[in-house]
Amino acid sequence: MTYLTQKTIKNNVVFGGIALHSGLDVNICIKPAPANFGIVFKRVDLKINNLVYPSFANVSNTSLNTTVENEFGVKVSTIEHLMGAMFGLGIDNALIEIDSEEVPILDGSAKIFIDKIIKAGIEISDAPIKIIKINKEVKYSEGEKYISIKPSTLSLDIDFELKYKNPVIGIQKNNVKVYEDDLTDVYNSRTYCLYEDIEKIKASGLAKGGSLNNAIVVKDDEILNPEGLRNDKEFVNHKILDCIGDLYTSGYRIVASIKCSQGGHYLTNQLLRKVFEKKENFSILEIKEKNLPHTLINRNLLKSIA
Repeated sequence: MTYLTQKTIKNNVVFGGIALHSGLDVNICIKPAPANFGIVFKRVDLKINNLVYPSFANVSNTSLNTTVENEFGVKVSTIEHLMGAMFGLGIDNALIEIDSEEVPILDGSAKIFIDKIIKAGIEISDAPIKIIKINKEVKYSEGEKYISIKPSTLSLDIDFELKYKNPVIGIQKNNVKVYEDDLTDVYNSRTYCLYEDIEKIKASGLAKGGSLNNAIVVKDDEILNPEGLRNDKEFVNHKILDCIGDLYTSGYRIVASIKCSQGGHYLTNQLLRKVFEKKENFSILEIKEKNLPHTLINRNLLKSIA
């Protein structure tokens, strides 16, 4: 039953483009990897200490992106859209070679990552997949912002809410079943910012590569991008994409129900840290046909996870 086994890509996938925050031109080559390798970044611009593991425990910055860092101070930033694409396509193992510190932003969504990986093809191994099953509810909040995760039978449900004073964004909500729904709108949704925040962001040394080609810019009651929005919930859908990518820093796909209001990279990372503090909060299950837990006997749903 091939859907129960780990996957990598069949052929190298090459990307090039500008990095959102550094403004540098960056090249990436995603290479096939063996079973149980995981997702690993390799900084090919460095000769030593250049492997960076995208683990929640290695997240060193969550200001407008997710950055991971190894013990030698070597970083890879803005990983969330690529990680979301890997999660969505069920890629368990890949070596991601990158020649700079930041993943290119491309069009601001995960669309190009997904399209190119699909074109390269997916290779199926004989090794069984592993999933994280949440056993107990865990919550994290700061003021009005909160995120929670609780057990779910065999799905990953994300219920996300945005609240902005801006009239274009306003209050947006969406609820998706990650393993069952058509998430085209989620993976196609671009990053965004308010026009009045641009100078503040740039003053902090970020968004040097930002433009209307890779981000939605909202000014008062107007969207400055001439093409407008790709879907009517693009703002909250992009936050769900970020959440999926950040959840993959757990190392495996997750079976759980998540609810979040006004969250982002920081809240998701803090939630994962809190979940993995206590062993009773979660189980890591190796899914084999002969040892399927009784709660996983719905094989149609199981196929959607894999």
